[in-house]
Amino acid sequence: MTTWTISTMERHVGGDNDGGVIVAHWRVTDSETVGTDDDAMTYSASAYGTCSFTPDASADDYVPYAELTQEVVLGWCWSEEGGVDQDAVEASLTANIEEQKSPTTEDGVPW
Repeated sequence: MTTWTISTMERHVGGDNDGGVIVAHWRVTDSETVGTDDDAMTYSASAYGTCSFTPDASADDYVPYAELTQEVVLGWCWSEEGGVDQDAVEASLTANIEEQKSPTTEDGVPW
């Protein structure tokens, strides 16, 4: 199951854009359990990043800091302005989990 969260935000304090978010820090995790009971193995992957914004308190769609929700901020991150390609990030996590399940490389030495 893929889970996106906003871990913290940076915002303006004072001035015309008081409370306007300028950076949102996001994290996404995914996991898959293969097998059952004692044979179950859980594979997981995660990614972390930031997205930047230029708040405009005079804009019609401006949301005051106290009224923000995680869903709103994630929507900003996934927008063209936010620059996070949600599908690509989730595909990367899926590929990482598939690689864990069926590795194409190994570590070690022959001695």
